[in-house]
Formats: sequence, C-alpha cells, structure tokens
Amino acid sequence: MNRFLLAVLWLCLSHWAYAQQIPLFTQYREAQGVLNPASINYDFFTDRHKTSFGMTFRRQWTDITNAPTTQILRGEHFAADRNGVGLLYGGYLMNDQTGPTGYTGLYGRFATVFSNDLDYSGLSIGLSAGGVQYRLKASELKLHDPNDIRALTDRAQLYPDIGMGVFFYKRMEGVFDEDYFYAGASVPQLMGLDIEFAAEAKTITTKRIQHYFGNIGWYHFTGNGSYVEPSIWVKYTPNAKVNVDVNCRYQFGSTMWLGVGSSLQGKIHAETGVLIGKSMGFDTNFKIGYGFDYSYQSYGPYVGATHEVNVSFAF
Repeated sequence: MNRFLLAVLWLCLSHWAYAQQIPLFTQYREAQGVLNPASINYDFFTDRHKTSFGMTFRRQWTDITNAPTTQILRGEHFAADRNGVGLLYGGYLMNDQTGPTGYTGLYGRFATVFSNDLDYSGLSIGLSAGGVQYRLKASELKLHDPNDIRALTDRAQLYPDIGMGVFFYKRMEGVFDEDYFYAGASVPQLMGLDIEFAAEAKTITTKRIQHYFGNIGWYHFTGNGSYVEPSIWVKYTPNAKVNVDVNCRYQFGSTMWLGVGSSLQGKIHAETGVLIGKSMGFDTNFKIGYGFDYSYQSYGPYVGATHEVNVSFAF
C-alpha cells in the first residue's frame, strides 16, 4: 500500500493504516545512508572519495494536489585509513509531506567496518538514531460532516527512532578484476508504535511499522573512468506485497551517466546526471542528477509522473 493511500485513509478517519511509510527514491543509491545506516557511499568505490554531502528533492505524482513531497539533507565520512577496522559516521535530515500529514526526522548514523584491507573488502554494521516529529494539519481536512472532528486542531508529536543495517562489499578478482560487488540489508525504522490524534468523538490513529530493505549491486569498470552498475532494491512491509526495483546505469567517463529500470509495482524509471570537477582535473566530484518515474498501471495517467533531483559533493 503506497503513501497516497495512507493519506486517503487519514482523510477518511480510518482507525488503522498500514503503508509504505518511508519515502521511495528513484536514484536510491544517492540515499543509501538513509535506507541503510551501514552502507558506504558509492563514491568510495568509483573514486576513493571518503566524504560526501548531498541533498534530495522529490515530488511524487505531479497531477495530484497535495501529493507526497520529500526533502533530504545528508552527510557522511568513511575513515578508511586503517587496517582491521574502519569507522563510518554521518547524519541526515528528512522532511516528508503528504496532504495534511507529514513528518520531519533528524538522525545520526554510525557504523564499524571490519576488514583486513578496506580497499578490497569489508563488512559494515551500522546504527542510526534520532527523533521524528509527526504532524497532522486538521485545518486542511475536508470532511462531509465537520462536526466529526470539531475538537481536533493541528497537532504534532515527537517520537524517538532507531535503525539497523549490515553492508558487505568485495573487490573482484580474475576476469572481473577491479570490479566491486556489494550487498546490504536494513531495518531503517526499527521502532514500531501507534500514533494517535484524539478528538471528542473520533480518534485518528496510524501504526508505524517496520520496513525491511535489501539491496545488491555490481560495479563493472570498462576503462577511462566509465562503469556499468546493475542493482536491485527489495522492499518488504508487513501487510503489503514485496516490491522489487531493478535498475542499470552507465557512467560515461567523468562527464555524465544514464540509467533505466523498472519495478514490480508497475513503474518505469529513468535517470541522468552530470559530473563537474573530475573532468576539469579536480580531485572532487560535484554531481547533479535527475530521476523520473512513471506508472504503467491503470491509474498512471491520473496520478502523473514523479520527479526527483539530487545534488551531491564528494571529496
């Protein structure tokens, strides 16, 4: 069940709602630190950059009024200058709004990476912790009988949250020498709880539930800074169908990339982006990426497309 349906259930004053409560992403590699606190930014595999900052803006289903929007600010550093163990730390700020409901979360993340040689392989175990403010703008609810929530005003509630994840990477040998394989699993929203906004006659309740993510991918380098990366992102939420995203992107040297993909949810993905810095001789990467989603389900023409913009800087 997607987040749009969650918003509809809120508006109808349903007592329970199970939904995909964590935002989806087209360019999910750019949001790996949000999805898995143990993950290592892909700039380390492609350019050995250990520090990265970025921001994301996503507008989902542009033909619907008050459709989901998401904004993220993130940063991380991988202390990979020692053998035996490496440290990964950072954090992110995420804001998500769907009609009259929304939340803002601030998280720190920390991971330990175990390895004999961090350039070649590693097993990372990570934890994220923070607080999330859930909001309900009752003034924006439009009901057939306004008296149903006459005692309900705009509300906000703050809750703690933690997430856990594991991540493994390995540099290949033989025919695929210099390539990297990676895989990870995470529960980014570990604490389940019930959220209630009470009025005299009605109680609006939603249940925050755990989400289970898995991802796997491969960087195949083709020379001169170019590479192809097939990847899979698996998402499972109780009482919802398993969803799988399959993507492949190709980076042309140090200038730009293109990517395409699809999902079991009936969507097609496309992405592109440019790199500024390395192509000019600097040992940094400034990237601007754009992602596009469109559903080929029957409701696709009514909800419209999804647009996502990512800007990041790595060194």
